[in-house]
Formats: sequence, structure tokens, C-alpha cells
Amino acid sequence: MPTITTKDGTKIFYKDWGKGQPILFSHGWPLSADAWDTQMAYFGQQGYRVVAHDRRSHGRSDQTWDGNHMDQYADDLAELIEALDLRDLVLVGHSTGGGEVAHYVGRHGTRRVAKVVLVGAVPPLMLKTAENPEGTPIEVFDGIRKGTFENRSQFFKDLTIPFYGYNRQGAKISEGLREAFWLQGMMGGIKGQLDCIREFSEVDYSEDLKKIDVPTLIVHGDDDQIVPIQASAVKAAKIAPKATLKVFAGGDHGLAQTRAAEFNAEVLAFIKG
Repeated sequence: MPTITTKDGTKIFYKDWGKGQPILFSHGWPLSADAWDTQMAYFGQQGYRVVAHDRRSHGRSDQTWDGNHMDQYADDLAELIEALDLRDLVLVGHSTGGGEVAHYVGRHGTRRVAKVVLVGAVPPLMLKTAENPEGTPIEVFDGIRKGTFENRSQFFKDLTIPFYGYNRQGAKISEGLREAFWLQGMMGGIKGQLDCIREFSEVDYSEDLKKIDVPTLIVHGDDDQIVPIQASAVKAAKIAPKATLKVFAGGDHGLAQTRAAEFNAEVLAFIKG
């Protein structure tokens, strides 16, 4: 398996396919690079070089006890980008991966970056506070911690229902997609997954968003039950200097998978535009 070894000795797995302008995909919690399979195949066929990695303690990367925080995730991403010498890069981040992409720019700048796509992304801040009343109460994230700690196998299975909007009237449930989510989640390490909950819920990415000085497409479903749009995309689009907000009516948190053709077309038009 292709890996890089980071400065702290952690092996990070990645896929690197095709030739052309590079697009790097950053996955959500608790998934892996495999969540982007449809996008990797589609954009590779469109003449792009497509790259996706498993975040440390996720998928096929090393499961570490320490370093499962956003500063390290962003630095791991920087090491991967530099090891592969990616330039004129399009960064695509979903959910937690959107925080990772934003924080990468906040820490390492846009010297190698041409455009950014955030989909169902957590920035600027998911947590409900006095200054962020649209956010999600801490009790919800404590429940995620509890479910992951006590029986993550069942918790991940249950999570697929709101994640993909399968609890909505008329939803066509894909058991295969649910099983793929579960499999990716169970490949990861529980310690890193528990640590990561804080990173997607309690970290404020506002200052990172301000530094994304390249064209930015923010895609979000207005029926996202995991990362509600009012506390995330609506605010992020006002903070990132060159952002365009695209709202998918009725879109769920996993719309890159459940509405892949529509999402892929939107991103392709943005990259070419």
C-alpha cells in the first residue's frame, strides 16, 4: 500500500491515480479515502490526477495514541502534498475533512492551492455557544462520544440513517452504502476516533476561513442532519473571502454519495470555471 511516513513516524495511506491537475479529497469522520471512490473514478476519467488519504487513526493509516488533533491532521496533509509535490491543487473536504482543508490553509497557506471545495463541512464552528446560538449543543457530541465508546459498531450502523437522510419520507435506502460506511468506520482506531470528535465539534475554524484567498465553493444540503447548514455553510460563505454557496435542496450530509452525479457536475463546473 502506498504510504508516506510523517515526521513523528506515522504512516499515512493514500491513493494517487491519474494524471493532470491534482484534486485532493479529505474525508469525514469516521470514514476513509474510500468514501470518495465515486469522485476519484469520475474526476480521474475527466483527466485529473486524484489523490485521497486516510487520516491518521482512520482507515489504513497508523492508529496513533497521540496526535489525533486538527493541528496534526493539517500538518500530515501538508507533508502528503509536499511529498507528492502537488501544485495548482484543488482541495476538497467533506465534514471533518472540510475542517482539515481549512486548517491546512490556515497553517500552510495557499501557495500550492488553486481552489477549495467544502461539502457538508464543519467550519466555522459546530458547537452551540453564546456567540454561536445556531450551533449544536455539547450534549449531542457527548452522545457521539458515548455511542462510539460503548458500542461503536452499532453506533456507526445507526448513524447512517440520519447521515444519508434515510429517515426522510420517500428515501431509498442503500444497504450497500450503509455497510460501506460501517466497514470504513470499523477499520479506524477507536482512540483516534474518540479524539477526533472534539476536533469536528469544538474547534473554531473562523480564522482559517479568512485565509482561504482562492476561489471557494461551499456545497451543503439544507436538510443536513449532521452538520446543520445555518451554523456552518451559511456562516462560512460570509467569512471565506472568495466563497460561493451552493445549497442542495433536500440534501443530506452524504450528498457526495447519495447525489453523486449532481455533486460531481457542480464541482467540475467550478474547477473549469
